[in-house]
Amino acid sequence: MANESHSSGGFATRLEGRSFMDLNRCAIVPTIENIVATFVLDCELDLKKIAQQARNAEFNPKRFSAAIMRIREPKTTALIFSSGKVVCTGARTEADSKLAARKFARIIQKLGFEVKFKYEPELFPGLIYRMKHPKIVLLVFVSGKIVLTGAKERDEIYRAFDSIYPVLGGFRKIFRNAV
Repeated sequence: MANESHSSGGFATRLEGRSFMDLNRCAIVPTIENIVATFVLDCELDLKKIAQQARNAEFNPKRFSAAIMRIREPKTTALIFSSGKVVCTGARTEADSKLAARKFARIIQKLGFEVKFKYEPELFPGLIYRMKHPKIVLLVFVSGKIVLTGAKERDEIYRAFDSIYPVLGGFRKIFRNAV
């Protein structure tokens, strides 16, 4: 019989000669749905001017404090703040995120702003899990925290959590006491 060791919660099992991840490789295959990158243009921006002069840009300060600009290739959206900070969303690869950031910076530069471009990509640090029944999106983080969104009723949150918890329990980290 294989030598087994269990965590105190009983969720994680390690069989001799095989790692825990090998046993559960096909259970959940995460995919990158959206990359969020932030960058700083290092200059103050006139958001009204950007919205008036750039294509596919809008600015409604009563609704949101940033101008919103979209490009088609790669299909991304930028939130442009007057401080010069830009949040770029929608890319599916880091390369596309970097390309989109450069395109947004170039558009703003062509409008007459003295842009100093710095790129700081940040991948969203959570797993996005789209549950079908109930129809809820779960954001699962390595810390063990889970964000559930999209529920119409409190009961849907409880049903979604009851459904996903046994699956996630199998991926708990095993912490060994230091000797």
